[in-house]
Amino acid sequence: MRSLPLPLALTARLSPVVVLAAAGWSLTSGPFAPAPAAGHEPTQKTPTAAASAPSSTAEAKSYAAAPAPCASVTTKTIKALVPGAKTDGKEIPSTDTKARRTCSWNALKGFDYRWLDVSFEITESEAAAEKTYKGRIADKSGGGDVPGLGDTAYSIVNLTTEDKQQTREGEVIVRASNALVVITYNGSDFETKKAPSTDEINKGAIKAAKDAMAALEGGRKA
Repeated sequence: MRSLPLPLALTARLSPVVVLAAAGWSLTSGPFAPAPAAGHEPTQKTPTAAASAPSSTAEAKSYAAAPAPCASVTTKTIKALVPGAKTDGKEIPSTDTKARRTCSWNALKGFDYRWLDVSFEITESEAAAEKTYKGRIADKSGGGDVPGLGDTAYSIVNLTTEDKQQTREGEVIVRASNALVVITYNGSDFETKKAPSTDEINKGAIKAAKDAMAALEGGRKA
């Protein structure tokens, strides 16, 4: 857990049978077909299912690049979770913006401090994302699954105390195909030295995660 100020914490493919069937038609029933023998009617063949219907292979949905992280959370959400923060956020420099992008918002309003990070990570495959996801939640006991977010999601909230000042931090990790979305949300009250409730932090982190997933899946305007 971090001390304040807190550092950055997230074809259809036509069957070749169709082509073969078409070639067969031209030789047996098309203009190049031989004339039928007297007294015999040409036999019509019923196309097989393989010839009449194209085959398709279902492929897992994948993401080629990380979305703009500072536009991934709505203005309404930012104002609710980080009162007083600039809603456009601050993107953290990345060596590879297609693979990893992060935006941060933080503000002190009165004595209440809030910090929100939203990170996107695009891996080379779904298997790689799954391996990374499992590794990150392996040592985060005490949390729980979050239904309805991506393919799988996990949420955890922890409380730390330093110099009698409490800080409560929530983290939501989401895997969607080959992408990972990581939300970190925390807060402190510098007057009472108490931290926000577990419920407030957890719900806030999940709300930001939902916004971020909407941005990943198709874009979202503030």
